[in-house]
Amino acid sequence: MAYQGKGMPGHVHNYRPVQGPSGGQPSNQVPRTVPGAPPRTVPGQQPRSHPTQADVRTKSVLKEAVDAVVNSFAKHTHGYGRVNVVEALQEFWQMKSSRGADFKNGALVVYESQPSASPPYVCYVTLPGGSCFGSFQKCPTKAEARRSAAKIALMNSVFNEHPSRKITDEFVEKAIGDAAKSFKGAPGEIDNPNTGIGAFRFMLESNKSKSMLEFQELMTVFQLLHWNGSLKAMRERSCTRQEVLAHYSNRTLDDDMRSQMALDWISREQETPSVISRELAMAEQELESCRAAGRELRFPKEKKDILMLACSQLEPMTASMC
Repeated sequence: MAYQGKGMPGHVHNYRPVQGPSGGQPSNQVPRTVPGAPPRTVPGQQPRSHPTQADVRTKSVLKEAVDAVVNSFAKHTHGYGRVNVVEALQEFWQMKSSRGADFKNGALVVYESQPSASPPYVCYVTLPGGSCFGSFQKCPTKAEARRSAAKIALMNSVFNEHPSRKITDEFVEKAIGDAAKSFKGAPGEIDNPNTGIGAFRFMLESNKSKSMLEFQELMTVFQLLHWNGSLKAMRERSCTRQEVLAHYSNRTLDDDMRSQMALDWISREQETPSVISRELAMAEQELESCRAAGRELRFPKEKKDILMLACSQLEPMTASMC
């Protein structure tokens, strides 16, 4: 079955079957050919060229990723026709690590169950590159929620191996070109690291050869810095974007960073009462929407965690309103 999807750089595509000509079931008809007849051509169309070395390498990389998953599936089926997706997902990322992928926190896949006394249960899984996915089905047990999260993460991990998801020179130029059209920036801003689009180029070029899932943690850090107002505060202190990028490019999204951002929101709450509860409601709605759709959700999840941390440190009366 073929798949198609739309998405911006950094966002996981949504999958849906390609429908047949009548809009019904996916078409499986094969065009008829006559043995020995020359290939059909369309007037004005250039004849199809032979595969280049890059094309062969592209197919080889993708086949290697698919074979790795298939072999892992076979190993974890246990003869019952069911795949242990939790083990398969961990093995997939360990395979990537053994072949040279560099992960700041190692190749461990981390699961986090959302506290709940009754179903449906929710589970999140964070991949070594920083991307996060959640169980997208209504799960009657915690174990089923974990499998659901692992399933969508494994699908995206395999899709992420496609060369179109790698950060290359061509990818950078296309992403920057799309961003320039969206924000209508001046041509000179693209190569200026002190502009927003120039900073985006700097981030991408600093992470060449990585995939978008492996780039996710750094992107989430800067999304949070923008959301939290930290980037604006640094600009007011005359810090250049390049200085900020250089500093945070090697930072891990850890408890220290979350705690500092939580303190910022506590200060805002003292100036503007109920601002945390309003922001938390929006973050929860965004997180739930992403989870139900099977989309990558690290940014809304981190926002919720930071705001919940801020709530826990407020005075009891104020905290009860979160």
